[in-house]
Order: sequence, then structure tokens, then C-alpha cells
Amino acid sequence: MRTMLKHKYMDGICLIIFSIALFAVIFFYFGERLGLRHAETEQPYVDKIFDDSYVHSIDLQVENWEAFLESASGEEYQSCDITIDGERFENVGLRVKGNNSKNLVEKYGHERYSLKVEFDHYSSEMNYYGLDKMSLDASFQDNSYLKNYMTFDMMRHMDVPSPLCSYTWVTVNGQDWGLFLALEEPEEAFAIRNFGRDHGRLYKPDYKDVNAENPDVALKYIDDREESYDNIFRKAKFDISTADKQRLIRSLKDLSEGKNLEQAVHVDEVLRYFTVQVFVVNLDSYLGPTGHNYYLYEEDGRLSMLPWDYNLAYCTYSLGKPDPVNDSRLYVNYPIDTPASGEIMLERPMFHQLMLQKQYFQRYHKYFSDFLEFYFENGYFEKKTSMITDMIAPYVKKDPTAYCSYEDYLTGVQTFQEFCKLRAESVRKQLNGTIPSTIKGQQQDDSGFVDASAVWIPDMGEVEDLKNGVR
Repeated sequence: MRTMLKHKYMDGICLIIFSIALFAVIFFYFGERLGLRHAETEQPYVDKIFDDSYVHSIDLQVENWEAFLESASGEEYQSCDITIDGERFENVGLRVKGNNSKNLVEKYGHERYSLKVEFDHYSSEMNYYGLDKMSLDASFQDNSYLKNYMTFDMMRHMDVPSPLCSYTWVTVNGQDWGLFLALEEPEEAFAIRNFGRDHGRLYKPDYKDVNAENPDVALKYIDDREESYDNIFRKAKFDISTADKQRLIRSLKDLSEGKNLEQAVHVDEVLRYFTVQVFVVNLDSYLGPTGHNYYLYEEDGRLSMLPWDYNLAYCTYSLGKPDPVNDSRLYVNYPIDTPASGEIMLERPMFHQLMLQKQYFQRYHKYFSDFLEFYFENGYFEKKTSMITDMIAPYVKKDPTAYCSYEDYLTGVQTFQEFCKLRAESVRKQLNGTIPSTIKGQQQDDSGFVDASAVWIPDMGEVEDLKNGVR
């Protein structure tokens, strides 16, 4: 009898174990197809340098800092030692970063460059608690010091895989240099943290010549030849194979033709990405004339877009142009359904093709509504910005390399907050039909526009600040 009972229960136990194992296989194999994301892989550096509840300290020990600054335009890595919150790490790579911002900083005689810190540049064994690379953002054309930080916070709230960031007081050879934003660079550590160790491929599409057509940066299908997508493949973050290239090209073809979209695009994640992207009116982006400043992630043939570079968001992109557009009424009420002119929208299939599908269009609006409700209408935005500005204000006040005065910083914060609140009000009215949500509709009727006359966009930061040289 005892033996029979043992066999009876053993059969049941085996059945349960088999069921659990089968469920696990289905979950891990088909989970992504069912809309489930990989669980984030915890990395030790997350609770170190990217704990954003306080201002960190970083000291760069560079043998000849003046020579380093003089060679900034070459963007060549130099060896340095770095001390982060009292911990010293030797022989890491350091270089200046940026394109237009770097050139303008140099042109107007400043030395406050954004920087890249590559821990494993000289030794593949070197890292900072698992982190391979980070940047130190100088808040170029951002008097509020908030644009990048708050946009990445918005993206993370919308469950878009985003770089971690925190504020840090930087010194060079023990001398004060300024308040910078430490940013996790999207490379190996980022991919492992967000997508697991079996992650897919990561690219940063960008042009060689801004005046060229650059259809690959716009994620358009050109043909089946790999060389037609040089602006994508030469910017791969990991080693890629012919199979990787062909898989991505097939996805671009389906996207451009509007076919098999669920297999070619991580639709849900991309819609959440565009929700924030459109809200912050970033014209120096995929939805702007240049079509760049994003990361492209591909796994199992599905594409998604990841956020990057928001120092010219919040409608400040045009302020450095020969004929700057400074129309707060236009930008606060910027249409969410056609956030660029027709000739640009038709050349941006990742947005255009999704918006042509009724179910995706409706989901995009639903995400916008959810975003506004939590982030603005429930008071989160005001609490978050107040907490951050209270934390960093003493550091901004003593920042020796700042692009603006402390008074301009306070004005920048106030302008940033006011713009975002008015923008949220306008988007809500666009969602309920009080304000047209397309360029054409707004041209026909702008009577319901939110009044933005109190917002002076240049107060958030402009090239003139560099010319004035307040320090």
C-alpha cells in the first residue's frame, strides 16, 4: 500500500514538474512574441553612480589637461585615472564628445565639453561595477540642466529601455570643473541590463553628410544590398554578421511596405517611444529634418527605437539656425499626429506606417492619455522637477564653467516647467478634439490654442549664451 501511494503521488509530482517546465519553455521562447519584454538584468553599477537621489563626485586625473583640451577636435581617447565617489579606477579612456555642440563650444572660446569615459578602452577586463562606458553631459544649450534628465525619466516611465543618468560634480586634478549629467552609454552593459545576456543587435544610425538623402538613417528600405545601409551598419555597437544585416534589411522592407508589422517592429514599445518623443518637440531627431539621434535595437527581426540626446529638445533646435523660429504658441500646441511636415513624415516609415494602422493610432493616443494623467495631471512632474532643482541648485550656483549665470539657470528652470505644463494642457485638448492634432487642422483652426505668450523659448538655452560668455 505504501509503495502504491508513493507511486501515486510521484506521478502527480512529476506531472506538476513537467507542466512547470513546459510553461517556462513557452514563456521564454514565445514571451517576446506575446508582447512580454525580457526582465532587466540587475547590474551593480545601477545603485552606484546612477543612484540619482544625490549629486555624485567624479575627479578626472589627467596628466596634461591643457593638452587634452587643445586636442578636443580630434576626439582621440587619452588615458586617465578616475575617482568616483571616492573609488579610484586607473587607466580608463577619456575623450571629448559631441558634433555641433563641440564645434560651437570651441568656436566661442569655451572649454566645457561633454566627455566620454570608456572603462574598457585599454583593457577588456576593466569596468565600473559592470559598466563599460558612460558620458558626462555638459548641458549644452540647456540652462535648466533638466532636458536630458527629465526626458529619460519620461521614457523610463513609459517602459522604454533608456540610459540611466544622475548628476555629478566633476573636478579635474582636484580643481572644480562643474556640474555634469552622468549618462549610461548604450553599449554592452546597457544591452545586458535591458535585454539580458542573449540580447540582440544595437546600432546608432547617423549620417556622414547632413545634406545627403540618408534614407537608411530614416529607416527606409532601399534595396537588398548591404552596402546601401552603411549609415546603419558602420555604426553597429557589436560585431555583426551577414545574417544580422540581412535580417535587418528584411525588417526595413516589411516596414516600408507596411507588411508584417508585428514581426518587423516591436510596435508597442515604439508607440511608447514616440509618445514622449513627440511630447518634448525634439526636432533634432528622427521626426526632424536630420532624422537621427536615436538608437536602433534589433532582436529576432523586430526593430525598436531607443532614446538619445535631448539637449536641443523642447523646441530649442531651431534657435541656432540662421533664421531661428521662436514661436512658443506654435511649439506648445505642436500637433501630435503630424509632428512634422508632410515631406518629412512620408520619409519616416517607423512613424508613418504605424500611424496608418487604426489600432496603432488609437493605442498611441491611449498611451498619450496615460502619460499625461500620471506625469502631469497627478502632480508627478512638479514634485520631480522641484526635488531635482533643489538638489542641484547649490552646485549650479558654484559651477565655474557654466554656460549661463545662476539667475539664467533659475529662469531656465521656470521656463522649462511652464513649457511642459502648457504642452501637457495642449496635448490633452488635442486628444479630446478641442485643438486639431494635425498641421492641416491647426492651419484651418487655431482658435482653441493654449496661450503660451508667457514662455520665452530662448530662456531654456541658446547659442547666444555661448557668445556672451558669462564666466
